[in-house]
Amino acid sequence: MAHLANDLLKLNNLQLAAKIVSDELWLGIHGSRRSGVGTEFEQYRHYEPGDDPKRIDWKLYARTGKHQVRESATESNLHIRFVLDLSGSMNYAEGNVSRLQYARILLASLAYLGYRQNDSMSLYGLQNGRVETLAASGKQSFQKILYGLEKAQAAGSWDRQSAAFPEFYTRQKEVVVMASDLLQVQDEWIQLVKSIANPRREIVIFQLLGKQELNFELKGFIRFKDLESGKELELNAEAVRDTFQQQATDYLQQLDEALRIPYVHLIRLSLSDPIAPVIRTFLAKRKA
Repeated sequence: MAHLANDLLKLNNLQLAAKIVSDELWLGIHGSRRSGVGTEFEQYRHYEPGDDPKRIDWKLYARTGKHQVRESATESNLHIRFVLDLSGSMNYAEGNVSRLQYARILLASLAYLGYRQNDSMSLYGLQNGRVETLAASGKQSFQKILYGLEKAQAAGSWDRQSAAFPEFYTRQKEVVVMASDLLQVQDEWIQLVKSIANPRREIVIFQLLGKQELNFELKGFIRFKDLESGKELELNAEAVRDTFQQQATDYLQQLDEALRIPYVHLIRLSLSDPIAPVIRTFLAKRKA
């Protein structure tokens, strides 16, 4: 059963909601463990540059034509960084579900998958041009991530003209999972992603948008409020619909083109999308 964010919100329990989604999937956040050489064989995974060719199962290759590496059940050596956009626009809501609420359940579900695989995990918030560590890696990181997600509040704007992110300039192999609307004044989100992308850091971005933001089916005079600046503007929805839809289409195409770079996956979704299929898409992109 695919669970809508609205249904999971009714549980009023982030850990339970994450467990429900995780139990439905139970595929693992990276599809297979990227662990070291051990004595007890557990499963196969795809060969990656840097692996010892001696670990390839050549008999399996003869049958399937695929290079598969045998590995054992040891702790994952891949770190997962969850990154949550906490700018004011994350408070946008449709159907009683805000972007921030959706993002909380989405990241908590992914963290639960990582917890079940014994992954190293941490959580960060992006707000007012700064990176804040909401949950450091280490013991009980999953519980710390849940606490950080529950307490996180969205406000202000995202201005990174002078921002620096030393937290993301490590040499360790990792996956960065971002949840954001990617709404920007200039190209601040694009520049952020490009600045931290490299062969050892895979980036998966969940872009959370409402149906009205995508389709704009509003009618009559509507008062619009900028959730970051607080500015308000009243407009005739029908009069601006065509312009809005064209600008939205152009912007999304610009994002698609700008983020079509190695090691970066962009997953665009609606706040009405069930959580489990969204994560299934994420896992499929990583395997591909």
